Amino acid sequence: MKFVIVFVAILAVALGAPQHHHDHHDYEHAEIVRYESDVRPDGYKFGYETSDGTKHDAEGQLKVLEKDKLALVVHGSYTFVDKEGHQFTVNYVADEYGYQAEGTHLPHH
Repeated sequence: MKFVIVFVAILAVALGAPQHHHDHHDYEHAEIVRYESDVRPDGYKFGYETSDGTKHDAEGQLKVLEKDKLALVVHGSYTFVDKEGHQFTVNYVADEYGYQAEGTHLPHH
């Protein structure tokens, strides 16, 4: 059950990420133009795209850390367009070490 909770949490983070365009009327009626989802016992894959330029693709794989310890390793990326029309892409990895994101608009560590 932990797997599903982690998946839902990651999905919520991803869907909540591009919050930059609520005051722009063109974005209020975005439609889903692509949606795919494949959940397996050992992982999942999903992707979607909306008509406002938002895209998100992710793949998660269960990894055995020790005998009875599993971690969900997720590789993904999402793209969104702000109200000025600039496109941003974030690539991320989420695993037993936490969530690490990379994007040209994000500060580098």
